Amino acid sequence: MNAEIMEWKRLADMDLVTAKHMFETYRPIPVEIVCFHSQQAAEKMLKCFLVFHETEPPKIHDLRELIEICIEFEDKFNDIYNEATSLTRYAVLPRYPAELDLDESDGERAIKSASKVKDFVNMLL
Repeated sequence: MNAEIMEWKRLADMDLVTAKHMFETYRPIPVEIVCFHSQQAAEKMLKCFLVFHETEPPKIHDLRELIEICIEFEDKFNDIYNEATSLTRYAVLPRYPAELDLDESDGERAIKSASKVKDFVNMLL
């Protein structure tokens, strides 16, 4: 794998490790930040897949759009469509005061969804 792909993977791993660490060790759990880092991990893995296919990833955070581009290369992405797209709302909203009503289960689901996206993309690389 080339250096750019490895860098996308490294950044995604860092986000997911951060989300898991915060979820497991911080009390109270910073759920918004856990969800944000989970979304970032999934986004970076989808962009990694696009780079692998020699496609410049768009500078967007909408995982719905990203996964639809990935589907153009591999229709198996339909298998993780729901997990990936469920994370989109965490791209921007948790960074600002908002009316997101998140709890521990949201953080746990976000980590699981991001992990599934990561594992899925790694399987295809």
